[in-house]
Amino acid sequence: MIKGSTETLILTLLQERPLYGYELIKELHRQSEGVFNLKEGTLYPILHAMEIEGWVESYWMEVEGRKRKYYSIRDKGMEALKSKKAEWNLFRRAVDRVLGEGGLT
Repeated sequence: MIKGSTETLILTLLQERPLYGYELIKELHRQSEGVFNLKEGTLYPILHAMEIEGWVESYWMEVEGRKRKYYSIRDKGMEALKSKKAEWNLFRRAVDRVLGEGGLT
């Protein structure tokens, strides 16, 4: 994955609904049709950092006898997501221009 895009993808998934860690991994894999295979060792430090930034909040919930830590996006996370999507669109358009104008073949 391109550096920095992981946060954008996580925030986008959390925009839909609160998710627990493993569920985030599965949903990212499913929605990307198997392209993204995020590992727990990558995901949890990112979630922790986003929690410190105030982008997400976590809470424990028991489901089917198992306690799971769910993450939900906060208003500050929505603002960050909007900014990151704008950055991504700028990057994507620039790459498309290079590739479309005799760039990589």
